[in-house]
Amino acid sequence: MLKRFISYYKPHRKLFALDMLASLIISIIGMCYPIVTRLVFKTYVPENNVKMIVICGVALFLLYFVRMLLKFFVQYYGHIIGVKMQAKMRKDMFEHLEELPYSYYDEHETGKIMSRLTNDLVDVSELAHHGPENFFICGVMVIGSFVYLCTINWILALIIFACVPILVVISLVLRKNMTEAFSETRKDVAKINAQVESSITGIRVTKAFTNSEKEVEKFQKSNNSYIKSRSRAYKAMGLFHSSTSFAVDLFYVVCIISGSLFAINSIIDLSDYLTFVVSVSLFISPLQTLINFVEQYQNGVTGFKRFIEIMEEKPEFTNQNALENIDIKGEIEFKNVSFNYRSSDQVLNNISFKINKGEKIALVGESGGGKTTICHLIPNFYQVSEGEVLVDNININNISFKALRRAIGIVQQDVFLFNGTIKENILYGKLDATDEDVVEASKRANIYDYIMSLPNGFDSEIGERGVRLSGGQKQRLSIARVFLKNPSILILDEATSALDNTTEIMIQNALNELAKGRTTLIVAHRLSTIKNADRILVINHGEIVESGSHKELLDSEGIYSKLYNQQFNDSYLS
Repeated sequence: MLKRFISYYKPHRKLFALDMLASLIISIIGMCYPIVTRLVFKTYVPENNVKMIVICGVALFLLYFVRMLLKFFVQYYGHIIGVKMQAKMRKDMFEHLEELPYSYYDEHETGKIMSRLTNDLVDVSELAHHGPENFFICGVMVIGSFVYLCTINWILALIIFACVPILVVISLVLRKNMTEAFSETRKDVAKINAQVESSITGIRVTKAFTNSEKEVEKFQKSNNSYIKSRSRAYKAMGLFHSSTSFAVDLFYVVCIISGSLFAINSIIDLSDYLTFVVSVSLFISPLQTLINFVEQYQNGVTGFKRFIEIMEEKPEFTNQNALENIDIKGEIEFKNVSFNYRSSDQVLNNISFKINKGEKIALVGESGGGKTTICHLIPNFYQVSEGEVLVDNININNISFKALRRAIGIVQQDVFLFNGTIKENILYGKLDATDEDVVEASKRANIYDYIMSLPNGFDSEIGERGVRLSGGQKQRLSIARVFLKNPSILILDEATSALDNTTEIMIQNALNELAKGRTTLIVAHRLSTIKNADRILVINHGEIVESGSHKELLDSEGIYSKLYNQQFNDSYLS
């Protein structure tokens, strides 16, 4: 882990070297005061040499002025290094998140991921800046001050140094509790973020059902858990700091008692003792800095561990020899495919079927039967448990994700639109498309007239997840996006099931236009929309139980016939 952390310093090694050099000079200047103090009181005061006393004072002033400039450099550029490292880690994490399989997002909440991407990396940034600086400056100060104390009186220096093991033991014993406590706090912060993300995203549902109090109750539960874990962390931190502070205070007690005894017995003169007392603070202060740094160190290390956890998640399975430049025509075949999600029973059981290029196939059946899962397997969102999925007689694992998914257009019931303009959302289908292409796609999706009725036309903002659009408008916008993509394979996953009849007819016309000349797979709840499909597959408990045209399946009087007649009767009665 340390090696990985250090690797983020490499792009900034020159600036980092200057930062450490500045820190070294700051440490050296910090040690000048006791040296000058000893010189003044031991030599110039007894000689009444006012001139040299003034010169020493001016020299100290100039050194401290230089130290002020160096501290500014360390504070500013040190933090810049930390921020740039944080930005690189965030970029690496985001890129890795983009490469993770669908299954990862099935099991991890968005809010918790965002917590790792933001809060955790801020603490890592602080560690990246203050860690090397504190260890370097404090290390130099401790070693340098100890050597200097030995030049004054080595016996007294060793007596003071003998107290260090006490401080080290206390720190090591109590640090473990702090580590565990702060790790729990991180998890609770992530839970709060996940709760807030869920509640804010679903605020309209909350208001519709007047369940604000319930959301506040759920939030408060997470908040109380955070308070408890934070209280444990602060208890551990309080015990750590109070105990280590007591150990540090022992240094001064030992210094006063032993130094006084040495002075009484003329082992050390008064000027050296005065200098020793001043110099002891140079030895103790950096130790206190390191002790106080432990909390920040724990936060940073915990944050980096959580960063590593995500970075070590395996990305989507990638075949290094996968075909990149391939013109997919659109033939699809499932050969003895079985599949189950990580945490569920088998969803598909030995499924086999073939869709010819340009053919329109519909999947019907009860919810949970495996229809959407079939749609997810074609773009290789999930790896099959057994069997294989072929496109143009090629196993999809032998086709690169980019080439495969570039040839597939998906229109779902739950449309996702990005916060931005109408044009930006349509362009998501083909980022390098021209304005003319965007206009043509919107016309074919039957949304051009609506767009032109808006004050800003294609540059109109749609709000978060398209909140300013109706369900039908969002659906037509997603269809325009697929028109622009111009895929050879089209997947319609209950694309009209959430719409009213009038809007459904409009959307259905756009979908029929979109399906022309493409291999089309339709998952339908309303069976009236798939009567013209070339073939209908009835999926029940992960198996294909019926297959045929609309007429053939009605005549067979099986599951499809019962479903269709039930919907027809319900529609007639309503």
